[in-house]
Amino acid sequence: MLTKRGLFKLAGAAGLAAASTGARAAAAATAPSPTLKKMTAGVKPISVEERLQRIDRAQRLMREHGLNALILEPGSAMVYFTGIRWRRSERFTGVVIPREGEIGVVTPYFEEPSVRESMTFGDDVRPWNEDQNPFEFVAGVLKDRGLKSGKLGFEETVRYFIVDGVTKAAPKFKPANGASVTRGCRMIKSPAEIALMQIANDITLAALRHCHANIEKGMSAQDIAAMMDDATRALGGAPEFALVLLNEASAYPHGSKKPQIVEDGGVVLMDCGCSVEDYQSDITRTWVFGEPTKKQRDVWNTVRRGQEIALEAARIGAPAGGVDDAVRAYYESLGYGPGYKTPGLPHRTGHGIGMDGHEPPYFVHGDMTPLAPGMCFSNEPGLYAFGEFGVRLEDCLHMSEDGPKLFSGLAPSIENPIG
Repeated sequence: MLTKRGLFKLAGAAGLAAASTGARAAAAATAPSPTLKKMTAGVKPISVEERLQRIDRAQRLMREHGLNALILEPGSAMVYFTGIRWRRSERFTGVVIPREGEIGVVTPYFEEPSVRESMTFGDDVRPWNEDQNPFEFVAGVLKDRGLKSGKLGFEETVRYFIVDGVTKAAPKFKPANGASVTRGCRMIKSPAEIALMQIANDITLAALRHCHANIEKGMSAQDIAAMMDDATRALGGAPEFALVLLNEASAYPHGSKKPQIVEDGGVVLMDCGCSVEDYQSDITRTWVFGEPTKKQRDVWNTVRRGQEIALEAARIGAPAGGVDDAVRAYYESLGYGPGYKTPGLPHRTGHGIGMDGHEPPYFVHGDMTPLAPGMCFSNEPGLYAFGEFGVRLEDCLHMSEDGPKLFSGLAPSIENPIG
């Protein structure tokens, strides 16, 4: 899958070839400041006990939805449930979570010692050799758990060759979408997850504050992104992405390949995130280098109000898509749109976030998922005019019993965009 981080790298690849007129200033500014102290002291990773509770919940959901097992391959879902960190390749490594009993792990023989190093619980590891069919080992786990037929759930991102291979090796099972289990667990964040996301957001905001204070005329988007990544590392976060859009490029939500440098009166848009113990942040700030025009200020203030309307609409039990509808109705009342047309808001108002930068549910028209305590979202209702400029302000939130709670405070003003 193309992640947000990967997309931003592609968008900026062409610009890397262009020399920045502000390279000397950037070299000094991107050096981590001695005032940037690590913010991750005392961070508590997700415990084995919590992962076992996730397995228990997944098994209860499997029984409710008529699934006999859930198949995972490397990725965030495997880390979420088991703590196993591995990479996807043509050689199958996977986890079988049965509706009852212990998990089973299938992996190449020569990878077994390394995979075991990553395991946080469980001991049923079944290694396969290069001349063997790994999916027969999956069938063996099912058989040993007393499972003979029925629906077999696959996590949403599992590749087709794995679904095909497992169903051929266990033909009495019918493949099914495992989203009812994975989403049923992952959409609701625990206090421990929310605490990690809070630290990630704190780091990203502090790194943005450092960049805002050190950007100089003539710097390129790549200069600023490097400064952001360096600051994030100095603060203890793992950089996930740093999208920097300057001037007209700010009109295109995911960027332009054209070279961009900081100019007087030009828009600076920074969309950045990091991870702390696998949990991500996503914050966007937009401002003007120098004195903003009346139009720039008006658009900025409208987007800021759009964020407030999103917060007002995000209520426990309300459909997630209603947040997008509320913001879009406000924008349309001012002459933007209609719908997803520009000048206006061409993308959804927000996305779920957690271990993945984008995950369900979404603040998008038609998403009827009822908002519930523990759900986490971005709130980013931008406005864009192709060929001119765009403004995006983004802060993440988590739903509490009393409604939305921000991880970062909304930007105060176009002159003070960080807060």
